Amino acid sequence: MINFSDKTNFLWSMADLLRDHFKRSQYQDVILPFTVLRRIDWVLEPTKEQVLETYYQFRDDTNLLDQYLCQASGFAFYNLSPYTFRKLIEKPQNLAANLGAYIDGFSLNMREVLANYDIKNTIFKLEKAGLLFLIMDKFYHLDLHPERVSNIEMGYIFEDLIRRFNEALNENPGEHFTPREVIRLMFSLLYSPHKKDILKDKITYSIYDPCCGSGGMLTTAKNMLSQLNNKAVIQLFGQEVNPETFAVCKSDLYLTSADGEDAENIYFGSTLADDKHAGKTFDYMLSNPPYGKEWKADEDVVKAEYARGFAGRFGAGYPRINDGQLLFLQHMLSKMKPLAEGGSRIAIITNGSPLFTGDAGSGESEIRRWIIENDWLEAVIALPEQLFYNTAIATYIWILTNKKAKKRQGKVQLIMAQDFFSPINKSLGDKRREITSLQANEILTLYEAFTEGKYCNIFNNSDFGYRKIIIERPLRVNYQASPQRIESLTKNRVFRNLATSKRHSPEEEAEGSRLQRSILAVLNSLPEEKFTDRKKFEKLVETALESAGIKTNATLFRTIINSLTKKDKTAPPIIDDQGNLKADPKLKDTENVPLYEDVYAYFNKKVKPRVPDAWLNEDFIDGQDKQIGKVGYEINFNHYFCEYKAPRPLLEVETELKQLEEEIRKLFQEMLS
Repeated sequence: MINFSDKTNFLWSMADLLRDHFKRSQYQDVILPFTVLRRIDWVLEPTKEQVLETYYQFRDDTNLLDQYLCQASGFAFYNLSPYTFRKLIEKPQNLAANLGAYIDGFSLNMREVLANYDIKNTIFKLEKAGLLFLIMDKFYHLDLHPERVSNIEMGYIFEDLIRRFNEALNENPGEHFTPREVIRLMFSLLYSPHKKDILKDKITYSIYDPCCGSGGMLTTAKNMLSQLNNKAVIQLFGQEVNPETFAVCKSDLYLTSADGEDAENIYFGSTLADDKHAGKTFDYMLSNPPYGKEWKADEDVVKAEYARGFAGRFGAGYPRINDGQLLFLQHMLSKMKPLAEGGSRIAIITNGSPLFTGDAGSGESEIRRWIIENDWLEAVIALPEQLFYNTAIATYIWILTNKKAKKRQGKVQLIMAQDFFSPINKSLGDKRREITSLQANEILTLYEAFTEGKYCNIFNNSDFGYRKIIIERPLRVNYQASPQRIESLTKNRVFRNLATSKRHSPEEEAEGSRLQRSILAVLNSLPEEKFTDRKKFEKLVETALESAGIKTNATLFRTIINSLTKKDKTAPPIIDDQGNLKADPKLKDTENVPLYEDVYAYFNKKVKPRVPDAWLNEDFIDGQDKQIGKVGYEINFNHYFCEYKAPRPLLEVETELKQLEEEIRKLFQEMLS
């Protein structure tokens, strides 16, 4: 692993200077933009004089001036102010104004990046607190030149800083920067089927990340492709909703590409609500979207696109409002190239929720159904825990494509790679483990071998599907005017309201009390015989009430009968007015029938022998195929790799308990002595 801790600790130490004048939430407003500025200044300082000379020479040529200035700087941006960090520090008079002029001197594209930090307001606050020179001086002595601090190392530094900011404030719990070894594994899995094609001359690849953060996935993937074929043209595309990380990503991409094209392809904004790359498709897509983060801010757009069906990005459905992972996955699938153009491959990291959350017919299940039935899901790899900087939860890599190899068609490969890790010497937040290059190669070998074994299972697509059927059982009750059931009537709200309703006058309440007493007297006079025929029992009660001169409305009469009703397993089933068995709602049950099984055969084989009086609810049908039972899909990873462990012998457990009891007894003795 790259050692970036020294620089990160140095940058974080600036919080000590800020503590008395800035809130914890404002530390990043200082540290992040000044880090970006210092890194930019390092590369622009050597060509400063040349840029200024070029400006004075060609300033009247407005059409080509920008081009000339970029050529002079050696980058796709420049700075026209007379200042550098060195000059600002050497002559600190009017430092705030001069630093503001320095920032205003950047080319438009870089000013737009820096605008995400509101840096001028930060300069004013630092100046007011008497900290501006101290901060500038610290950054001046920090070497961040790209030749000595690579883009990869800088990515680690930015991400570790942002992690510390978020941890300090307990913010953005669903956002997790992806360790480079995980990105390398992801991209290795993506290009594995294309190893020969990548070596071709004059080949172009596009790589996209819809929530690109600081750009780690994009730059790592590009570096890997470039190492395989340094003649390949690789184009990066991305979008990021967080302004600070967007600025980090875009500014560093300006430093790593002479033409700045990669940086120009990075856009700010919510991918779900405003797709800045609408209509585009890509060869490779990678992403690590936020886990368990609600998408309420994007709800209107998402639901509007869902209403358009598959003419929009979310035609398969939408998940619950508190987790948008499957929305990002749908978005990426909408950007696959047609097969005629070579197709696309996708790698996305999720937590466990998208694999199994949601019952049959739910948005989550319908999205999984759409993916699997279209045969796009190629593999899922379970990663070790404690890999990420600010979460220790279980994570998974999904590999998807619309161009499966012939041997993979109709199949999904599951790889259990949770044991493929090595501990790191020093924890980085929640990160205590890493996947070494050797371990990554082992996982890649499992994927490429496509052979079942201890760590690999291969399934047919239909193995993940099921039909949820509803099992009904008949309602069986008896009726009896027993003292206990009559007592339950007195506690019923409808019966009590006869005398206690707020809408009743005193006279009405008195009449209601009289009616209550009369009804109870009639019921207590009835024989305590149990009835199983509702109509016969209703007739008995009705006749008794009429004989006593008591009139009841339908609601009150139904309340009386229901209070005298009790479940009875031995009673015959209740038949409704249409001659059908009446179902007991409390006995309703469900079964998940594998897709490859007939629901009637399953019912007769698995249910009927256990519950002879049960029947299949034929009105509960799937919305798509109109067959009995709603179709659901889930990937229960742990179930497929579960290893049975026999329980420990009782004697062994008993011996251990006795040892523990003896240890506790000795401890008590020591405390009392």
